[in-house]
Parts: sequence; structure tokens; C-alpha cells
Amino acid sequence: MPTFTALTTLPGKAAAERLGEALETMTPEPTGVGVFEIEDGSGLWEVGAYFIEAPDVAGLALLAAAFEAKPFSVSELPETDWVAKVKRELSPVTAGRFFLYGSHDADAVPADAVPLLIEAAMAFGTGHHGTTQGCLRAFDDLLTQGAPMGPVLDVGCGTAVLAMAAARVLDDVPIVASDIDPVAVEVAEANLAANGMAGQVQCLEATGLDHPQIAGQGPYMLVFANILKGPLIDLAPSIAGAMASGGHVILSGLLNEQAQDVIDAYGAAGLDLQAQWAIGEWTTLTLSRP
Repeated sequence: MPTFTALTTLPGKAAAERLGEALETMTPEPTGVGVFEIEDGSGLWEVGAYFIEAPDVAGLALLAAAFEAKPFSVSELPETDWVAKVKRELSPVTAGRFFLYGSHDADAVPADAVPLLIEAAMAFGTGHHGTTQGCLRAFDDLLTQGAPMGPVLDVGCGTAVLAMAAARVLDDVPIVASDIDPVAVEVAEANLAANGMAGQVQCLEATGLDHPQIAGQGPYMLVFANILKGPLIDLAPSIAGAMASGGHVILSGLLNEQAQDVIDAYGAAGLDLQAQWAIGEWTTLTLSRP
């Protein structure tokens, strides 16, 4: 079955959301519509739709003109077995002491590694992205330093790779993983079960730190937040307020050029920069609460 995509950009969240709503009324109907801010400081938003029938190109042109968006770029995607493709192309990843792999690479796990199984069907958060690798390396560095560890919070957990890494190496420590997306929470729980770790991490649907069970497990000695620059800056006061004295926060989801703005925001919240890691175009930060 062919899949078609239609993508455009325009300034402003409100206009982008209205265009997304208008796309949903088209014939043929899209199977999905997404509206995302482009995190490059341009103020532009991307609006995209997927179709299983060729979309109405004239209708798309009218919508773009009506909302003062760029003309839609329409493409037909080749039919692909994505799980098989991921299995072929996603090799295991080593990040410090942690070894992330799919079940098809189970025989490649080193004897001295801390293994984390992430299936190809759940490719987002497998560890191949520089932000996830950076967070794991930063965590490994804290462990090597003998940094004090206590309750752990993984904000915007996605597949819960970071929460699972903590659960693998920390005994009798409360660990909470939260995400705004209920599907991510389900994926996190499935990954924990696949790793024989069901029940070791409390998975919650929450916006930021806004959940009574997050507050109830704090203050936290370690917080992970691998999200995006905007939410990281918005959450700086909340994350700093949830941390215990002497605790650490590991932040990523940042392009290298965005790092200083986040450092400044967390500095204003009372945290000190301890380490800065760059993997390709992505930066990971470790900060501490004195």
C-alpha cells in the first residue's frame, strides 16, 4: 500500500494548528496529521499529513495559500518493511558501561556490559541518537565518580531507556518515568517487561513534573530530561525545585548552539554546570544543585 506525505511550514503556532485542523477535513482524508515547532529559532512550524491515497494537490495548494504557508511538498514513500529495515541498519550501541541492542543481536552482548534490550519496532529511543548516547555517557560518568544516587526521575521518558539504565545499576532506589504521551508510557512499560524489569520503574502520564506521584517520590538525586530546548527552559524552575541538595540533572535534546541558553536558564534556577558533552550536532549537559 503506497503512502504519501504532504509537508509545509509557516510561522506561528495558532496558524499551524488551524492548518492542521483544516487538513483533517480533506478528501481523501489523511491517516495522520502532525504539527511541530521547528527547533532552530526561526519561529516556523511544520505541518504534515500522511495519506494512503494520492492527496488532492489542488486542495493542498488552496490551503497553503489560505494560511500563508509555503506550498506543500508532496512525496510518495516507497513500500518498506520498516521493522526489517531497522533490524538491518540499527547495530548495537555502546554508551559507557551500557549496551543497547535488539533481540536480533542478543548474542552480541558483551559479558561485562550492562544490557538494555530495545526492540526495532520501538525505534525512537534505541540509543542511536546522539542525545540518548550523551545522557547514558553522562550517567556512566556520574557512576564512575561515585556521585550520590537516590530517587531518579526521567522526564519525557519516551522508551524509558534512561530510567531502565538507572534501574539496572541502582538497587532499592525509587525510579519514576513520565511522559506527556500515553503511548510513550505504554512503550516504556513494554520495554521494562521485555527486559525483565516490570515494576522496577513507576511509569506515569504527566505534563512536565505536574503529577502528585512525581512530587511524592522527590526530592530527586538524579533527573534525566532528554526533550527539547523550549520545554527544558520552561521546566528549569520545576526541575531545580524537585532536586535534592547535591543532586544532578542530565539534560539533552539540544543542538550544540542551543546549549548556552539552557545553561543560563538552569544557572538562574540555582544549578551549576558540571560537564558538557557533544556528540555530532547534539549536546548533553550535567548540572548539579549545590
